[in-house]
Formats: sequence, C-alpha cells, structure tokens
Amino acid sequence: MSIAVDGRLLFGGDYNPEQWPEEVWAEDVRLMKEAGVTSVTVGVFSWARLEPRPGAREFGWLDRLMDLLHAHGVGVVLATPTASPPPWLGRLHPETLPRDEDGRTVWWGSRQQFSHSSSAYRRYAAAITEDLAIRYGGHPALRMWHINNEYCTFDYGDESARAFRDWLRAKYGTLAALNEAWGTAFWSQHVDTWADVIPPRRAQYTRNPAQLLDFRRFTSDALMECYVAERDLVRRHSPAHIPVTTNFMPLWVGQDGWAWAEQEDIVSVDVYPDPRDPLGGQYNAMIADMTRGQARGPWMIMEQAAGPVNWREVNHPKPPGLNRLWSLQAVARGADAVHYFQWRQSRQGAEKFHSGMVGHAGAQGRAFAEVKRIGAELARLDVAGAHERSGIAVLHDWHAWWAGDQDGRPSRRVTYEGVVRAWHRALWEAHLPTDFAHPEHDLSAYRMVVVPQLYLLTDAAIDNLVAYVRGGGTLVCGFFTGIADADDRVRAGGIDARLRELFGIRTLHEWWPLDERESVDCGEFRGTLWSEELTAAADAEVVASYSGGDLDGLPAVLRRGRAWYLSTLPEPPALRSLLADVAAGAGVRPPLSGLPAGVEAVRRGGLLFLLHHGRGETTVPLPDGAAYRDVLSGAEHTGCVRLGRFGVAVLARAERGPGAA
Repeated sequence: MSIAVDGRLLFGGDYNPEQWPEEVWAEDVRLMKEAGVTSVTVGVFSWARLEPRPGAREFGWLDRLMDLLHAHGVGVVLATPTASPPPWLGRLHPETLPRDEDGRTVWWGSRQQFSHSSSAYRRYAAAITEDLAIRYGGHPALRMWHINNEYCTFDYGDESARAFRDWLRAKYGTLAALNEAWGTAFWSQHVDTWADVIPPRRAQYTRNPAQLLDFRRFTSDALMECYVAERDLVRRHSPAHIPVTTNFMPLWVGQDGWAWAEQEDIVSVDVYPDPRDPLGGQYNAMIADMTRGQARGPWMIMEQAAGPVNWREVNHPKPPGLNRLWSLQAVARGADAVHYFQWRQSRQGAEKFHSGMVGHAGAQGRAFAEVKRIGAELARLDVAGAHERSGIAVLHDWHAWWAGDQDGRPSRRVTYEGVVRAWHRALWEAHLPTDFAHPEHDLSAYRMVVVPQLYLLTDAAIDNLVAYVRGGGTLVCGFFTGIADADDRVRAGGIDARLRELFGIRTLHEWWPLDERESVDCGEFRGTLWSEELTAAADAEVVASYSGGDLDGLPAVLRRGRAWYLSTLPEPPALRSLLADVAAGAGVRPPLSGLPAGVEAVRRGGLLFLLHHGRGETTVPLPDGAAYRDVLSGAEHTGCVRLGRFGVAVLARAERGPGAA
C-alpha cells in the first residue's frame, strides 16, 4: 500500500499542539507550509486530553486541529493514544499497571505504563480507539493511522502470568510437552500443574533459558494482539485506502519485527544515530536496510531528530549538513516518508531538551533552516514507490537473538547486535548494497547470502540454507551459528550436522571465546572476539588457519564449494576484503566503481544517490563519460562530481552530453 500523496514523498513530524495555546497553531501551519511539510503525526500521547475521566470525550480541540491542518493542505497521521494511559486508569484499575521482574509496580508518571495482558487496559484502549475511528475515519485530512507508539512494555505481573499460561497451552497442549521443551529435568524444575508456570521472575541464579525464550515470544505476541485489536477497529471505520502502521524502534530486542511487519500496511521505524559516532551513517544505512527488508519495499521514518536527543550521557547536536545527509540516505535506501520527533520543541516535560523541527530558537534557528531545505529537496525527488532489490541478503532473526543473548553462554562479550553491525559495516564499507531477510524466506533471488550469527536455527531455516547453496547461491556464515534448535536445545555435535556437511566441518571440538584485548593470528589477518577448535572435512578448503597458540594450524576460515564458514570475527578491513572478494566471485559488485572511502552510492528509481559521510572534500568518478544532472541543485556533471563535507548529489542522466541516453 502506497503512502505517497500525488507521487510525493511524505515529509513532516510528530505534532503535539495540546502542549501549546491554540494561538500558536496558526503560526505552526504557516511554518509547515514554508518548510514543505506534507503530513504530521497527531495524538500520540493525548489520551488524558481526549478522555480526562472515564468515559468522557473531549474531541473539540482535535476537531479544530484536523480542520485547520486540512485547510492548509497538511495531511494527518492520526495516532491512537494508547501508549500512555491517563493517571485515572492506573488508580481505578491497578491491574492495568505492569510489574517488573522483582514484582514491583511500574506506576504512572512517565509513559508506556500498561500491562499488555490486562483485560481492563484492552477494554479502555479499544473504546477510545473506536471512538476516534468513528469520528475521524472519514475526515479528509486523514492520511494514515498510527497505532500506539513504540510497543516496548514487558510485564511480569499476575495478569501477564495468566496470559502466559494460556499462550503456552496453545503452543504445547500438554504439560508433558512443555516440560520436554523447557528441559525441566535440569535443576528440578519439572511442573505438574499449570499453576506452577510463571513468567521468568527474579530467581536465585541463572534462569531457565527456554522459559526466557518463550517469554520473549509471548511478550511480542501479546503486544501484537493489542496492536491488531486497535488496527482492526480503525480499519472498520476508515476507507480501505488509509494505511495502518505502528513505529518500530531500530533493532529493538522486544518485538519479532518479521511477524509484526506482516500485520502492517506500512512499516515505520524511529532511528537516532549518534552524531558523534563515526559510523553513524552505517548504522542509519543498516536500519534502513532492515526496515526495507521487513516492508519488502518502501518504508517510513516515523521519527528522527533534527538536532540533539535528550537521553544519551552527552547529547550532541547534529553539525550542519548531517540532518540532510541522513535524511536523503534513508530515501536512497527506500524511505517514502521522512518524519521527525517532533515539530515544535517542547518547553516543558521530560523531552524539552530533545530537538524539534522548530527548536527553541524558533523559525530563525539553524534547525528550521535545514528542515526547510530538506523539505524543498524531497519535493524534487520522483522516487516514491520505487524499490531496488540488492544482490546480497543479510539474515536476521529475533528468535536467534533472544536465545543467544542470555546468561550462561560462552562469552558475554559477544552481542548479537554487535556482530550483525560488524558484518553490515564490512559490506557498507565495500560499497555493496544489502537487503535483510529472514532465514526461512525465499532466498533464490540473491546471489549472495551472509549470516553474521544465528545461534538458533529451525530445521526449516537450515534446510532453506542448504537448498539455497545447492541451487547455486553463495553463502558466507559467521561463528556460533546453528548451535541450537527452536527450543534452545544444543544440537548433536555442537552444530547441526547439515551445516557441518555444508561448510566442510568434520568436528567442532570446543568454542574458544576471546578476552577483551585478545586476538588470534589467522595468517593474513587477525581474528577478534571468538575462535573455534574445529577440524575440516577432507574435501573442504582451508582458506585461513590459526597461527600459534592452542589452535595452531586449525582452520579459521573454511570453504566447501560456495559455502564459507568463519570461525572468528576478522578485524574490520579483513572482513570487508573477504566479503568483497566473495561477492565479486558471486557476481555482485558496487553500483559505482572507484568510490572513495566514506562515499556511499545507492540507486533508486533511476536516480544515483551519492552520499559523502566525510568532513573534507572528495571527488567521485562518474561512469561512461556520460553527463549527469543533479536533481537537487540543477548542476550538470561529466566525468566526476565534487562533494564537500556531508555532501549529497542525486544524479539523473542528462538529456544532452556525451553518452546521454
């Protein structure tokens, strides 16, 4: 379902006019028009304003606001306010308040203080949602529904315990099956009645990992039930062309994003790279690639920052040009909408030092000047709806993350997010565009598939990888993959037999994780974080071996045909070089040759985006001697493009000049 309006990319942000006197609204819509804003998100945290007491409805202010925005040509992404219940709900229905692992109540006074499993919460949430949908489902300003906000609440209380038992009954059927899946023979954890089954609350020592895994799954499903209930209500009272979304947090552990994306019309995400992170652009690219993979096409930035945030230890502003660079980078990688949190910076409350499109400096501030430029440039880009498939897929699965990111593992230094980011960084720095995919997806369209780390793999996923290689695909797999089945049960041999055969591993003897400043010599490179004691099958090629130490002479990198296995994490330049070489052998090359370091080239909708993440100047060679026109500036370029600090060029073939099409 498209979110573009008249073929234009959406541009705007969260708008919280209830924080301001109504006389400010007129200035807001004037500045929105000046900035090229096409849509704003309204009502995200307005439950207490809409329902100040149980059953009351105060829609007058929202009526006036919707009409005002429509009159000025600004569309509305209307949110259900259910992420932040009003204080009266917790006071009258304390069972709606979540509890943490220690059994302590999470009180009102912030946001997200709701138990996803509370029948009272769900009842009140449905009531306010349906009344909103009835009143505004046909309003001409409505462009999209935004359900709740950043679903992230864990609950270990009694309401959740009852729902968890129901979820487990549906999954396992019998206590015997549950005991088998959870391995309760260990540490006398066998349960003989459903009443003994509880959430994984604080315990004396390391908790049951299969119970923890299932509780992660249950929580994702319970939150999704809340989303689906509200989604179905707003759909019932809105035209069929109005899409529904909810915003993900980037690479957040609490939701199975693949499952959630299947329930959304538009996949949206909130992304906040650190301006001081030298790899902030890579992180932004990774989240874009992952969100585009979940959407299987165009997607939406629901939130980003125009300047500093307020929740890091030190909150640095974005230097001039960085906001524009990262916004256009997202569009290059498939975003059809660029939104911010928020439109006008708050003067009160917990986020008054979180930047806005209109900051405390007002319309004279640098933030607003940059926002105006971005809005004008987005209006020139005719790429809405365009989708480019990459030649490389990065496999990612939340269940593998949940299972692998627990206590009692060989190394606490190994983090799933860290390993995934290291592999994506290598591909990004090699100028190789990537998609993200689930290990059970159809991978046949990709020339190369990489698996940074998937500790848990289902039988279906393993069979899928084997079939992919047998069908002619190239697979590169990282360490500690395929270790456990869907119940977090270690597979015989320490790694699944099908994978051992695929990669040419005869025996996996031991895992040898590395200390913080420890590395291993692998001949032409050094390995970090991890190593493994394994022996190769007779027909496997040992690409690199450990040199010295306890693993001297044993394989660090193995290859059997088109399947590669890395038993360590090569240092960044080595991983980049290895993946680039394998990609070239698989027929995957960068979209533009001769790219300087720090320059990203992405093709979308017939346009070539050149994005410079460096602070100096650089020259980018152009192919074929053809003439190109920068659709942002109107300048024409032949042979090369010169980019300054955080510079961007979006090139189309010129209609004249040598080699012009």
